[in-house]
Amino acid sequence: MKYKIIAMLLLVGFAFAACDSKSNTPQRRRRSASLLTPVSSGNPYEIMVVADDSVWNGYAGKALRQILDKHLIGLPQDEPQFHKSHIEEKHYDNITNLFRNIIHIEISREYTKAKMVIERDVHSTPQLILSVHAPSQYDASVYITEHTKAIETLFSSEEINREANDLYFEHNIKFAKKVKEMFGCDFYIPVDIKSMKIGEDFIWASDDGLSTIQNICIYSLPYVSEKMFTKKPYIALRDTMMKRNIPGERPGEYMQTNPDFVWTKNISVKNYYSFEARGLWEMRNVAMGGPFVSHSRIDKKNNRVIVVEGFVYAPEKMKRTMIRRLEAALYTLRTPDQIEAEDGEGEN
Repeated sequence: MKYKIIAMLLLVGFAFAACDSKSNTPQRRRRSASLLTPVSSGNPYEIMVVADDSVWNGYAGKALRQILDKHLIGLPQDEPQFHKSHIEEKHYDNITNLFRNIIHIEISREYTKAKMVIERDVHSTPQLILSVHAPSQYDASVYITEHTKAIETLFSSEEINREANDLYFEHNIKFAKKVKEMFGCDFYIPVDIKSMKIGEDFIWASDDGLSTIQNICIYSLPYVSEKMFTKKPYIALRDTMMKRNIPGERPGEYMQTNPDFVWTKNISVKNYYSFEARGLWEMRNVAMGGPFVSHSRIDKKNNRVIVVEGFVYAPEKMKRTMIRRLEAALYTLRTPDQIEAEDGEGEN
């Protein structure tokens, strides 16, 4: 039954808060291999904490673990939003300091109050180092707790920016051309997501996985009202588009949203409004489903809404890394009015 379901999906698809910052990461910067800075170690969303054992096992470490171990919403099983590791200060050397994401907690009486310092690409590239300086563990724990959202956003945004930046320079060119032709948008996806199914104002792309399938789609809808950017109308519109474009193998089977597991919020993507939704999808009358994440953007030039979405089918596997990878691609979307505004500025 498992392989029949997998074959069916394949067939259907393809017949910060306040802190000190010592550097900034520009959007869409070109990747360049530095002759002096080595490539960082570690995987996306992995964070190494540098702190003495007494700090890691004390108030400060506990406050930080509550952030790193927090479950990522919108997944069918509990998965922490970050993978963490810990080393003592004495083991922080020319090898361990190459890690891509580092949080360094330093407790010293020389500090009069707690603060954060952000550094990028100090020992390797890409790299983000967040240092927390405080006069005591208590001060550090209070400060970390008060800046929970800032710390979460900092590392999540950093990884998304890294992946999105890579996609600008290495992506599925055929898909990008088709998106430009049908929607007038810029939208870049990983090169391994290469099979496409074209519908009416709808493109569905997928990789060629057997036990794991990663999918991205883009579609457009006429803009009716701002209510389109609220939870219930969004679900209704999504279900209409998915039923039409992602049917099952037999009549009465099609993709739909699980309305009990959908989270939405308003976000800003490069200073443009976007409506983010994440949650669970399922195939009606078929025992299969998984997580999805989407961005809905207004295309003022054409009075329509552009929706880009990533969704995963990976039974019995952890899905955080896969859905995060697809999520990063959503941040590459540029609508026609945005392209006109940004490229026009570049010409002046």
